[in-house]
Amino acid sequence: MSLNVEHATPRTLPSEKPLRLLDDAGHAVDSGEADGLSLPDHATLLGLYRSMVIARRFDAQVTALTRQGRLATYPSALGQEACEIGAVAALEREDWLFPTYRDTIALLTRGITPRDLLQSFRGDWHNGYDQYAHRCSSQSTPLATQALHAVGLAHAARLSGDPLVALTFLGDGATSEGDAHEAFNFAAVWQTPTVFVVQNNQYAISVPLSRQTHAATLADKAVGYGMPGYHVDGNDVAAMYAVTRRAVERARSGGGPTLVEGLTYRIEAHTNSDDPSRYRETRDVEHWKRRDPIERLERYLVSEGVLLEAERSEIAAAAEELAAAARDSMNETFAPDPLELFDQVYAAPRTALLEQRAFLAAELAEHASGTV
Repeated sequence: MSLNVEHATPRTLPSEKPLRLLDDAGHAVDSGEADGLSLPDHATLLGLYRSMVIARRFDAQVTALTRQGRLATYPSALGQEACEIGAVAALEREDWLFPTYRDTIALLTRGITPRDLLQSFRGDWHNGYDQYAHRCSSQSTPLATQALHAVGLAHAARLSGDPLVALTFLGDGATSEGDAHEAFNFAAVWQTPTVFVVQNNQYAISVPLSRQTHAATLADKAVGYGMPGYHVDGNDVAAMYAVTRRAVERARSGGGPTLVEGLTYRIEAHTNSDDPSRYRETRDVEHWKRRDPIERLERYLVSEGVLLEAERSEIAAAAEELAAAARDSMNETFAPDPLELFDQVYAAPRTALLEQRAFLAAELAEHASGTV
């Protein structure tokens, strides 16, 4: 019996110590901690800083709108900006993103407007943006289901010769789901151009990581599936960008999938309906606040003479402009057409679906005419 080792991956466990390029104080680390990666150039880092500052202001504004009762719910990404933005920035425009419910700032970074992002959180509609135009799937609330969709799209692209990459986010809790196992295994067996980015913020709602796995790191799981795994400091946007960029380039060149774990922390509650004081200590939150991803990069850029007062002012103004757009979007009226529910189900509508559509259209017409 012969073993096909054409796509064999070295069985090297990721290090328990997270890979990083900048330490907590914003200093470049020595090459021993960098796994052969180099710091991105100053222009790239300044762009990442800009995106994180704008994203945080947007996140704060949306959280405030939720507390005012103007949005039904919102899962904040405060403290996780480096994970999301570092990973998304590593993609090309033709690549696809499959987000979770917490990845609104990633979608914002892909160019989706506040108005379109907030429609679902406001309860106006199930998806407020054009998925094909932005190459972004709808935000997934069920855990890990979008990972299978990412693998399926990547597999189809590989079969058709389309050189795109599909990146999907997962939380640490999602790695406990069967869908995640199926996605990892399918991607590795078929060598699909998929990048799995696990944002390990250490809590699946109220369940700590220690109650989810006995593995040293979530990146260790990659070895069992036969794909590379990286354990990264998720509050170091430079490292997240560099590692994800490596994974994306590997996937695009036919090297198959990669699992990237970003170790980070959720500063805010799970959602506005959650009380995190019931399951975590305030001192832990304060510890992670001192490891702020924006402040870390800011210190480095200032020390390098890249971030000057003019850049700070321009970025702050852009952030306020976006926050204002988010507030203004709350004043817009939106009247969804219920019949749109049927438009994106199948490429070629089936008879049963057309019958259901006709039934609903007749009911709506009767209500509109006042005959019911």
